[in-house]
Amino acid sequence: MVALGQQLGAATQAINTGLVIFLQGDLGMGKTTLVRGIMRYFGHLGAVKSPTYTLVEPYEFDQLQVNHFDLYRLGHAEELEFLGIRDYFSATAVNLIEWPDKGAGILPLADLIITITGAGPQRELMCNAVSQKAQGLLAQMQEASSV
Repeated sequence: MVALGQQLGAATQAINTGLVIFLQGDLGMGKTTLVRGIMRYFGHLGAVKSPTYTLVEPYEFDQLQVNHFDLYRLGHAEELEFLGIRDYFSATAVNLIEWPDKGAGILPLADLIITITGAGPQRELMCNAVSQKAQGLLAQMQEASSV
């Protein structure tokens, strides 16, 4: 999951635009581990923990900002308004959102939806590119893996 996150980070940097990425899957599927790989790609060496209680952890990098949301403990989607949710979504921000269903109706539409399933050490990822930006992102990842 970390290696895949690093590939996702590289592709994100290559398309050089803001994105909204929904991360779906049961507890323990590796959503935060995937985020950790993205952060490693951008050079973050510290801990990457799921912001379960703070709801969002922003990370500043030279070219962009990465916001890691974990909405698991969100009581009502309207609580995101009190968080100032709209301020996090910009043309240079990559927003990684765990448990996006909890923010339905408030969150912007996803560019990319990654659904993680599996049992034991095996994981299956389904990537649904909803926008043209996400299609470019997946094409970038595919091109990089075929080199």
